[in-house]
Amino acid sequence: MKDLGQLTYFLGLEVHHRSNGIFLNQQKYIQDLIKLAGLAGTTSVDTPMEVNVKYKKDEGDLLPNPTHRRLVGSLIYLTTTRPDILYVVHQVSQFMSSPRRIIRYLKGSSTRGLFFPKASSLQLMAYSDADWAGCPDTRRSTTEARSCSKSSTEAEYRSMPAACVEVVWLRSLLDHLGFSQPTSTPLHADNTSAIQIAANLVFHELPSILMWIVTIFERP
Repeated sequence: MKDLGQLTYFLGLEVHHRSNGIFLNQQKYIQDLIKLAGLAGTTSVDTPMEVNVKYKKDEGDLLPNPTHRRLVGSLIYLTTTRPDILYVVHQVSQFMSSPRRIIRYLKGSSTRGLFFPKASSLQLMAYSDADWAGCPDTRRSTTEARSCSKSSTEAEYRSMPAACVEVVWLRSLLDHLGFSQPTSTPLHADNTSAIQIAANLVFHELPSILMWIVTIFERP
């Protein structure tokens, strides 16, 4: 092993050290994707996805060749520094649709990335959100839900424990890296009814009591 100096580039990830923080982006990686897709001569677009588009499994243009499938995998890696395309990439990979529009969007925004200020807080914060019956084929939420929700409140409430699972894993990872979280991690959601359900301890204590009663009556 040898010291190569300050990190500036690693596996397509560009690291820019500034006086007030660190900026991460993948501009060269995006340019390679544009060439691979053959879209160097096309114009850019302002959004990664058309407005009010709902992907269906039996509609749209399927990926015509292995190159386009490779593009989808590359876009998934690109979400490391471009969380703004995460939802669209998830939809494209799920329905195996053409990623051409996303790449045209990236062409006009290749310099964007993530900035980590030097004075920023190291406290972990979580955000939870979900749509309701977003998939036109199954009427499930498009956030990898396994069951159908009867209301938007239920869909939002189901996404909150899923976010909590990720929080537990991230807290453990940060602790392993030496960035332990001394305080609890706040979880932000935008559905008032789901927040009220989560804040009411009766909804959480009652199932535990019922399970305790069932366990007692099942004893020999």
